Amino acid sequence: MPKLGKQGVFIVSAVVIAAIVAVGAIFPAGFGNIANAALGATTRYFGWFYLISVFGFVIFLVGLAFSKYGKIRLGPQDSKPTYGFFSWVSMLLAAGFGVGLVFYGMAEPMTHYMTPPYGDVEPESAESARYAIQYAFFNWGIHQWAAFSVVGLIIAYYQFRKGQAGMVSNVLSSVTAKRPKLRRLGPVLDIFAVVATVMGVATSIGLAVLQINGGLHSVFDVPENMMWQFIIMGAMFVCYMLSATSGLDKGIKNLSNLNLIICFALMFYILFTGPTIAILETITLGIGDYLQNFIGMSLRMSPYDDSQWASNWTIFYWAWVIAWSPFVGTFVARISRGRTIKQYVFGVLVVPPLLACLWIGVFGGAALQMEMNSDAGLAQATADNITSALFQMFDLMPFSNVLSIVALCLIFIFLVTSADSATYIVSQMTDNGSLNPPLVKRIIWGVLIAAICLTLLSAGGENGLKGLQSASVLAALPFTFILYGMIFVTLKELRADRKAMLTALYRRHSDTPVGADAFEAEELGEEDRYRRAPDIKNRRINPR
Repeated sequence: MPKLGKQGVFIVSAVVIAAIVAVGAIFPAGFGNIANAALGATTRYFGWFYLISVFGFVIFLVGLAFSKYGKIRLGPQDSKPTYGFFSWVSMLLAAGFGVGLVFYGMAEPMTHYMTPPYGDVEPESAESARYAIQYAFFNWGIHQWAAFSVVGLIIAYYQFRKGQAGMVSNVLSSVTAKRPKLRRLGPVLDIFAVVATVMGVATSIGLAVLQINGGLHSVFDVPENMMWQFIIMGAMFVCYMLSATSGLDKGIKNLSNLNLIICFALMFYILFTGPTIAILETITLGIGDYLQNFIGMSLRMSPYDDSQWASNWTIFYWAWVIAWSPFVGTFVARISRGRTIKQYVFGVLVVPPLLACLWIGVFGGAALQMEMNSDAGLAQATADNITSALFQMFDLMPFSNVLSIVALCLIFIFLVTSADSATYIVSQMTDNGSLNPPLVKRIIWGVLIAAICLTLLSAGGENGLKGLQSASVLAALPFTFILYGMIFVTLKELRADRKAMLTALYRRHSDTPVGADAFEAEELGEEDRYRRAPDIKNRRINPR
């Protein structure tokens, strides 16, 4: 590939995306069929590879956190976290995870209740309800954040610790630099990450627009048509452009904090006005089942029967998060400066999954109790229209209209923060990894993402979006191999980093105990300097 100019990644990415969207808009049915068939073949033949890889990412991250590298900071060793814990967690959820959780938090357990995973238990029974929560926890738990965490950790390490641009190509530069033929692939990797990110974000925003339209239809009897979808998209575009002009520290941060507060308020309302004890028992049992079957679920497939459940749910999810990992991982890296590797791993791998389990336990548990105890019709409502099922549940609760409006506001703000963070990260990817990409580039990508959504909605509706989603998920397979390369290179850098720290510290503090690691040696050196400070001062005043 010829060498690209300064704006080469930006221009080529935009052209490739425009071409893919044009094909999807002109031939929505054919594009969707081909993309879905390709995705089906990929998950069929490489499903085992996705399961092993994501489980391996979890093992790698936990092992790294407890290893001798766990105290290394994502930045200078004396740096402090840029954001407080609450704001950090809020922004983690804002990077596209929150809106999906609102969408599926009640609907996924209800779907598994009607069609149990792997057909292990009888549908619509007490056993299938228990199974539904267990697998919903699994699909939205630790594994879903593993790929995001790996990319975020590696990008943050190189960006803040090594002082390099936060680009996939830069991470692999130590490998490609020694091989001239591979060096040309650097821009290709960056273009690949941009295209997968934009297509994935556009799909998620488009599907969420449909959900908001469905919610407005349920609450206010607003028609579900293109006119209202254009209105929703237009309002969201204005809001995320205003947020983009405010910058990361004001726009995304403030909206993310507001969103997390609304999440907790809505969740506690459902908990305390619904069957509280039953919901708490559901959460407790679900976490127990999840932990007890963690390894089995992580690697479960169906080689002895023709069950497609894993391909349709878990494997699809894993492929989706790997495809999204350049976007979410780069955003997570951007907000994680100053944390140690151990703090980062347990913050990202524990807090968002725990919040997800609580959300699913409250909303899914409440819906299952209503369905099982009073035949509320929520199972059929979910099967008929998943976009409005949540609002059907609200109709069975006190102040249903207020709940629906709050949920619509929550979805809308999540969409705004997701779109804002996406435009920021894509602009960073197409501006040589700059931490502060120019506003004009953020506006251009914001316009392009909105145009993609509207084009596909008008051409093929939900089917057009699903075709684009399938096409973006196909990127997961080659990117998994790229992730393996990034992990290998990073481990070598961590080893060299620790060796350099030890060498420098032992030269400065020759009396440091041999058994101390680099961080203990630094602390001992600080203590030694502190103890000797009065003596040094006295020597200066009263020299002997």
